[in-house]
Amino acid sequence: MASNIPEESTSFVGRQAELRRIDDELTEHRLITLTGAGGVGKTRIAMRAARAAAARFPDGVCWADLWPLQGDGLLVASVCDAVGLADHTARTPVAALCEWLADKRLLLVLDSCEHLVDACRDLLGDLLTAAPAVTVLVTSRQPLDIVGEWTTEIGPLPCTGDNDALALFTQRAGTAAPGLRLTTPLHAQAAAVICRRLEGIPLALELAGAQLAHSSVESIAERLTSRFDTLDPADGPVRLPRHRTLRCAIGWSHELCAPLERLLWARLSVFRGTFDEESASAVCAGGPLTGPEVRSTLATLAAKSVLTREGTRFRMLDTLREYGRMWLAELDEVTALADRHAAHFADFGRRAELGWLGPEQVSWYRRVADAHVDLCTALDHLLVTDPERAQQLSASIGLFWSCCGHLHEAREYVARSLAAQPEPSPARTRALWALGVAVLLQGDLALADALGLECARAARAFDDAEAVLAAGYLIGLTHLIAGRPMSAHTVAEQVLGPPPYDPFDSPGRLRCQLVQIFALTGLGELSRARAEATALRRGCVERGEYWTRSYTDYQLSLISLLQGRPEESAEHARAMLSAKQGIGDKFGIALGLDLLAAAVAAQGDGAAAARVYGSGQAIWRTVGHPQRGTPELRAVREECEQRARAAIGDAAYAELFHRASEERPGTSLARILAGDL
Repeated sequence: MASNIPEESTSFVGRQAELRRIDDELTEHRLITLTGAGGVGKTRIAMRAARAAAARFPDGVCWADLWPLQGDGLLVASVCDAVGLADHTARTPVAALCEWLADKRLLLVLDSCEHLVDACRDLLGDLLTAAPAVTVLVTSRQPLDIVGEWTTEIGPLPCTGDNDALALFTQRAGTAAPGLRLTTPLHAQAAAVICRRLEGIPLALELAGAQLAHSSVESIAERLTSRFDTLDPADGPVRLPRHRTLRCAIGWSHELCAPLERLLWARLSVFRGTFDEESASAVCAGGPLTGPEVRSTLATLAAKSVLTREGTRFRMLDTLREYGRMWLAELDEVTALADRHAAHFADFGRRAELGWLGPEQVSWYRRVADAHVDLCTALDHLLVTDPERAQQLSASIGLFWSCCGHLHEAREYVARSLAAQPEPSPARTRALWALGVAVLLQGDLALADALGLECARAARAFDDAEAVLAAGYLIGLTHLIAGRPMSAHTVAEQVLGPPPYDPFDSPGRLRCQLVQIFALTGLGELSRARAEATALRRGCVERGEYWTRSYTDYQLSLISLLQGRPEESAEHARAMLSAKQGIGDKFGIALGLDLLAAAVAAQGDGAAAARVYGSGQAIWRTVGHPQRGTPELRAVREECEQRARAAIGDAAYAELFHRASEERPGTSLARILAGDL
């Protein structure tokens, strides 16, 4: 059983009563919403509660972060990512998600729903009906108001009795000022004042604790007392609403920041997801804030708990981003920062496309995945302000998204960019190609063929050699999947031209060379296909290229099977799987598992073949298609499956296949790559 609950970056204090209550509620109700003010600790409690309950859910815990989403456009896609669904069909994403979850017994956690209440209510109404064994845990500042919802309010940490607020503040004080001891009478009294003034709100205590790196506990207590007293009526202090208490604490932390720290805080609010130093510098530098100063100031904001580190990336909590956004408006920089953010990610997409063929290819797949929400934000902005640039960006990242779990977004954004800018241009030609690849992977061969021909006409009109190759790849691949290898070979030969040529001259030429090898295999010219695939693979290894290399391994595995070399076939299938795992290509992983199963079956191990076939079936379900691929793979798969059944009997085969198909795909793939078939 695998789960994707985020790791906790700091220690956890108290909340035992709340956790016991939530644990009971998870056994009694299918939808539990944790409500409470911002910064009160709902997310951390949900992490703990989900981890404690995980053993009761055979299909694991699936965690969806909704805080980066600006609107509801990516809500379903985010939940699909969380549950491991990379649907490759033309169905609506909601329909695909409901079908995928229908037989699952899992806990789905939707974190930070307050800005998407209506959309979450609609989605969960469908999911809870379609998936009777799914339980949902939600965190939100307000209830969803849906039938069957059980609401649990999360309050602040107690400042009396066990005084968990003081325990948390003491721990954070030890991190910020390792030599500080809060046990002396003066320190203890001041710490108690801080906890009471901040009403035990964890985020406020985190911010106050971080200030101890530069201030004494007494001075912090004094400044907080002075600040809160100025807000209270003249006839004496009264208890402030918690949202005002937190806002006051955030404002106080903001005042204690240096001017450049405040400026960066405001500018970083333009990012919706996590971000790295490079992006922060590119978007936020300007005026008094230089690139190097951005990098150093990121570290100081992290030390002050304004930012949270997640590996090499940073995140700003929603409540702090809202405050920064307010100051960005005060600086009259909202539009300028949105423009710079979009321009940066447009350039990011261009560099990702240029790096696709080089040794940074796998790294670019990961970087594109990390930047997904901000790429969508940039596209939304450019579709309004600069549609041609939106076409360029959507085309640049279209293949990354289409291959790695964001096929619906790839199709939607490219289609929107084409509609927003209908005039012919090189950017539009590339967008036509990206849309064609997306619809082809969704199984719409007729539309893919039409888009390939339109792309080819546009490429010739602009005398764009690379676009001609891209169109040839799309048309040729469409012919291959349709079972027309001769047509695919003819198209590839026409656009590649007479040899000799270097297939690594451009991405388009490399992909067309791959189509030609596939076509040769389909035509039965196995020796020639093997020689060309071996040579192309060698070039990929020399250049650190993985996408094409994985498909040469696919061809070499298939050819080896057809030529009666199952051990060699299995080696190439494993190499393909390893490469596909590196770039997150589930469609390719499913193809590779089918090949590996066939190779194992051809070696006479029916039991192992049944397990690998079952694991492949689990992956195929995540992409929404019954087993697909070129016709020659389907024929080989059917023949080898019959061998496996004959070796161990239908009943044993069915049992092993079913057991493996019910295993979580990530778990089974890791096991197979480790050699445990």
